[in-house]
Amino acid sequence: MAKEPKPVDPDKMSRRAQFVETYRMAKKSDPRLGLWVLGSFLLGAAVGFTVFWLLLPTDGVLGIIITAVGAVLLGTLLAMIVFGRRAQRAAYAQMEGQPGAAAAALRMLRGRSWKTDPVIGFTKQQDVVHRVVGPPGIVLVGEGNPNRLRQLMLSERRKHERVAADVPIHEVICGNGEGEVPLPKLARHVQKLGRKVKPAEMTDVLYRIRALDANRSNIPLPKGPVPTNMKGMRSQMRGR
Repeated sequence: MAKEPKPVDPDKMSRRAQFVETYRMAKKSDPRLGLWVLGSFLLGAAVGFTVFWLLLPTDGVLGIIITAVGAVLLGTLLAMIVFGRRAQRAAYAQMEGQPGAAAAALRMLRGRSWKTDPVIGFTKQQDVVHRVVGPPGIVLVGEGNPNRLRQLMLSERRKHERVAADVPIHEVICGNGEGEVPLPKLARHVQKLGRKVKPAEMTDVLYRIRALDANRSNIPLPKGPVPTNMKGMRSQMRGR
């Protein structure tokens, strides 16, 4: 029996391979993705050609070449913007409802000032709590049934308060209910929680949290499908 191919780490893929893989995955949820990309390219190229043709003082062959190149560049730029946004939307649609989807969405937090730890606590019903440490302080992100999450998140808050009492602790529940944050808006919501911890203080906060994690029992991760990895798409959107 043939073995299933192992997933490839996006960091080890070429830029072209990342683009192809992202397009293939996004097209599953967005069948019209190709038409949107093509249409945006043609629109951008048409606008670019018109603008360059009217503004450039150069006539003749040189003017046509510069205008054509400018049109292609503008069309490509618009196509990549549209592709990135629709690919991101498609990725969220694929992850919606899967255990651990919030952890995958939190990987969109960029920069060294963010540290994400998935599944620091969970219930038998696969309600989970993820943790983000960054400029807002400590952010506990719950995913699952809100009623069961209350006690779990309260327990995690108390644990973190014992080792980091002076650090702000935020609680966020990812979901589509009242008072919850939808999956596509999760990363941005966390970023908007403010800047309470300075970069120089991050090392001390992480050290104290590491001491907390060292005292946790080795518990297995909850079973369930692994959500789509957004790492390759993120690299495409920001340009590695």
